[in-house]
Amino acid sequence: MSDANASTFVYVTYIRTTPEKLWSALTTTDFMTQYWFGMSIETDWRAGSTWKLQFPDGRVADTGEIVAIDPPRRLVLEWRNEFKPELHAEGPARCTIELEPMTDAVKLTITHTMDRAGSKLIEAVSGGWPKIVANLKSLLETGAVALTRNS
Repeated sequence: MSDANASTFVYVTYIRTTPEKLWSALTTTDFMTQYWFGMSIETDWRAGSTWKLQFPDGRVADTGEIVAIDPPRRLVLEWRNEFKPELHAEGPARCTIELEPMTDAVKLTITHTMDRAGSKLIEAVSGGWPKIVANLKSLLETGAVALTRNS
């Protein structure tokens, strides 16, 4: 994004799997808890529906709305932090997850954007997404996560 009044984080990786298996990994709570450090998501996966991401102890981490969903290709979420007051105060961000089939893998692109320069939320997700996606990739390709603790 070239807007000087916005913050953007983009993460791209390639995972040796199918779009359908990757989509299932992204949207199935039981699978998600394995690579997202015990976190779980509650939603019905429909456009316009709310979602919430919870810590293993039940505290709410993030919430939002499903803006658009096109399985197994694209998911757009309105995203708002709920557990850090300074991040919550920034308001909602937008997270777009795109899956593009390649010959032997799937290109996964995650774009997290906020309409404010120097967003602390975007800074925070730029540290979190690489760990989560590393675990997702490893779990799908080898059957085990790469990182067991989110530190």
